[in-house]
Amino acid sequence: MEFHQASQSSWEANAAIGQKGNKYWKVLQRPALARLIPRGGTSSSSSKALELATGNGLGARWLAAAEGAASRSAEMLKHARRRQSDEAAAAKTAYRQVDVTNAAAFDELLAGEPEGFDVVLLNMAIMDIADLKPLAKALPKLLKPDGAFVATMLHPVFFTSGFTRSIELKDRNSLDKPEITRAKVIREYLDVPPSHAVAQWGQPTLQKVTFHRPIHELFTTFFREGLVMDAIEEPAFTEADRVEERIESHANFTQLPALLAFRLRRSQ
Repeated sequence: MEFHQASQSSWEANAAIGQKGNKYWKVLQRPALARLIPRGGTSSSSSKALELATGNGLGARWLAAAEGAASRSAEMLKHARRRQSDEAAAAKTAYRQVDVTNAAAFDELLAGEPEGFDVVLLNMAIMDIADLKPLAKALPKLLKPDGAFVATMLHPVFFTSGFTRSIELKDRNSLDKPEITRAKVIREYLDVPPSHAVAQWGQPTLQKVTFHRPIHELFTTFFREGLVMDAIEEPAFTEADRVEERIESHANFTQLPALLAFRLRRSQ
């Protein structure tokens, strides 16, 4: 409970960040979501999408036909509503504050949408949630029979584990620049305690608490509730995304995926 409250408090303090989305959104998240969200899943007038942990509404605004978006931060919802400038999309989008660690919150959502949703989206938030079990239990009810749960997150192996970045410079005995070799050394993976992180340099306070879960622990939580996976991706930056002025930038580690993206459905 202590970590859960700390996470909520940090999102309140940092609510104003991330209006248009950074490189992670533009290069990795948005393209992955476009591939994983079923074609037509939010295109028809009768389709309904639910984005959980929408934050300040970036993902909800992208889902042009979204019918609902939920955030755990009241302050972020203020920014989400203010930034919904498209009147047509705004008329189809409703925001509310929801605690995804509280099973009763999902009962309230289902009371308003008893038939469920075509798409439930959780973009870059799984590692921010202290307890995934209430969400996993609710998904079979939140999803329509052919609906899909789509999620992206920081990669558990290369981002939320206990790792260090290794950068080696090899002199070539010539006028050429040194050859640079980059690697991430994973020192802790199976048991990594919650830790604070930064989403954007210059933000008012340290970011929410990040909760690391090994891949088997992450997916078992959902599989136990009868959900099945039918798509998974590991988006990585490319040479075109390199940040030459910052040798340590994660965007320069082009052989190591930055995100994990996947799609789950109800078992038939």
